[in-house]
Amino acid sequence: MERKRVRTSAFMGIALAVMFGAACEARSQDTKTPYPSMAPVEQYLVADRNEEIKLARSAAPDSISGDAEVLVLGRQGYETAIKGKNGFVCVVERSWMSPFDFPQFWNPKMRGPICFNPPAVRSILPLTIKRTQLVLAGLSKAQIIDGIKAFGTKELPALEPGAMCYMMSSRGYLNDSAGHWVPHLMFYIPLTDPKVWGADLPGSPVMLNPQFQGAPEPITEFMIPVGHWSDGTPATPKGEH
Repeated sequence: MERKRVRTSAFMGIALAVMFGAACEARSQDTKTPYPSMAPVEQYLVADRNEEIKLARSAAPDSISGDAEVLVLGRQGYETAIKGKNGFVCVVERSWMSPFDFPQFWNPKMRGPICFNPPAVRSILPLTIKRTQLVLAGLSKAQIIDGIKAFGTKELPALEPGAMCYMMSSRGYLNDSAGHWVPHLMFYIPLTDPKVWGADLPGSPVMLNPQFQGAPEPITEFMIPVGHWSDGTPATPKGEH
């Protein structure tokens, strides 16, 4: 039991180092602007629809994703590829779900398989769908932010308790620094002080994800790494030998 606790602690420590290292690298690249604007839409699409379905389902263990609804990205937004049975929805997010000041906001290589639980399907997934619609409409970042604010005021359902998602795919590509990073779970709560969850404190496995943080969505998002990928294989973070 003690050995398992030590290994888990080491895994979390390495995950934190990778996350913050990637964040620092991203900020150092800010002046270079590697992706200054949106690429042609074709670069964000997956040519093989079945491959995108498989990638989306790899976000969570098959016991969850096997009966989940699956969305795939089309030219106008996300489309339902497979109807689900368990209330979960799996999708592959693109780079524009990053923070708006992230240098790789327009990185066409980014693919983030994610599987939302039912409360998140009702109150978080609409943000992914809305952002994507605004992006594909050719709007600027400022216009997208204004559109999301208006959407949140008029149409976005209230954030439901228990909203969370799985990001346990070994096949994703989250950014140029982190690659597929580490398997993790994410939890959504109304905008709050991260210390309430002990996020980013020494020894804590809980990390703050800067994806939302009120800019413009009024949501705080936490990440907790786990020790295996969705297919059950052990996860070895970068830097571990």
